[in-house]
Amino acid sequence: MSILPRHHLVPPSLFLLLLLVACTMGCLQSIACKPRIRRENIVVYEVSASIDQCPTIIEENSPIVLRYKTPYFRASAGVVMPPVPRNETWVVGWIQACTQMEFYNTYGDIGMSSWELPELREGRVKAISDSDGVSYPWYGNTTETVTLTGPTSKPSRLTVSMNDNFYPSVTWAVPISNSNTPMLTHITRDQSFITWLVAMNSVTKERIVLQTVRWRMRVDIAVDPDMPLGSRASLVGRPYQEQPHILNYQEPIPPNALGRPNANDAQVLMWRPRRGAPLVVIPPK
Repeated sequence: MSILPRHHLVPPSLFLLLLLVACTMGCLQSIACKPRIRRENIVVYEVSASIDQCPTIIEENSPIVLRYKTPYFRASAGVVMPPVPRNETWVVGWIQACTQMEFYNTYGDIGMSSWELPELREGRVKAISDSDGVSYPWYGNTTETVTLTGPTSKPSRLTVSMNDNFYPSVTWAVPISNSNTPMLTHITRDQSFITWLVAMNSVTKERIVLQTVRWRMRVDIAVDPDMPLGSRASLVGRPYQEQPHILNYQEPIPPNALGRPNANDAQVLMWRPRRGAPLVVIPPK
């Protein structure tokens, strides 16, 4: 016979319940105590975004194509990341997307060719990735990103930077013609981008937007095809680009800015004659 009073005895079912609650509370406490990467624990400093203060350069070296080279957009930022927990990997870097594009090459009264992003042009998406085509969702994987693999015992100081510009070729002759006769009379380009500074968990894909930059590049070139090669083209309109805007709020990243296709693969070269139906010259990849 037990010598303990009855009120000291704990029924087996109640004992199991208490044990379960204790274990659960222990797990919750363990989760709560695990350090997490949060926006308020990340320091961003010395953010810069600019476009070089120089005009677009026109090259007339080829009898087949005119080339032009715009000034560079450049962005850079310093970031201090808190200690990264064990079994976590974080990437800090730049993500860029195109939000608007008008790119017309006019051939007198014959028609014009145009590089187009159909989904963007038709309003089906808000943005298209401007990744290098390999490092999705990042713009690139050299100076553009830094990877931190846990565990790290102290904060990590890092710098990420990127640059972008246009350097295309435009045919002097009508692109669907067998003739090499110069007919190009005007080039107009107006393209807008959003560039995000982001910290992302490589496993969970959790993203923390640290900074948002909006910028725009415009080109306006008049061409006289009757002039000799080397003196046909000239810049018209404003010689220098509007400087980027570093926003004081963070814009969300649209889904199409994070994956395939990128803008280079999604674009289509159209021929739009003054009379007749448009024609696809180069389809998307």
